[in-house]
Amino acid sequence: MVCPHCGHGNHKVIDTRDTGEAIRRRRECQKCNQRFTSYEHVAPSLLVIKGDGRREPFDRQKLLVGLRIATAKRPISSEIVEDIARFVEDNVSGIGKAEVNSQIIGNLVLDQLAQVDQVAYIRFASVYLELNDAIEVRSELDRLIGRQAVGNSASKLDDTNH
Repeated sequence: MVCPHCGHGNHKVIDTRDTGEAIRRRRECQKCNQRFTSYEHVAPSLLVIKGDGRREPFDRQKLLVGLRIATAKRPISSEIVEDIARFVEDNVSGIGKAEVNSQIIGNLVLDQLAQVDQVAYIRFASVYLELNDAIEVRSELDRLIGRQAVGNSASKLDDTNH
């Protein structure tokens, strides 16, 4: 790394901070004494296999953008959105493979949104599942409602057993 002011390659680190997304370092050039900031990011090691066969690095920010769009103007806190993103990221990283199919990621998101908010689920599903008309949306709504009915029946069984 070279100084952006004079181009000299010798500098010292004065301060280091973890921003969560990157490591922020304040540096001072040994030649001109000017200070500058650098950011270090971990190179993504997980590749996502897209529907058309392309491979691209897993991008948590891209996942967060999709979640924020789906949950916009819904009573869902940013902490819940972050928790969903963290859950998905932890699960795909935990698979232990260098590549993961985008369907796995999409289904994990849908599973989480189904538990949080039906409208956000349908918003996300309409893009992810490429729902093209009202009939397809209705079919997905029926699947969501059926899924929750099964979940409610299971929880009622648990309540009667205790």
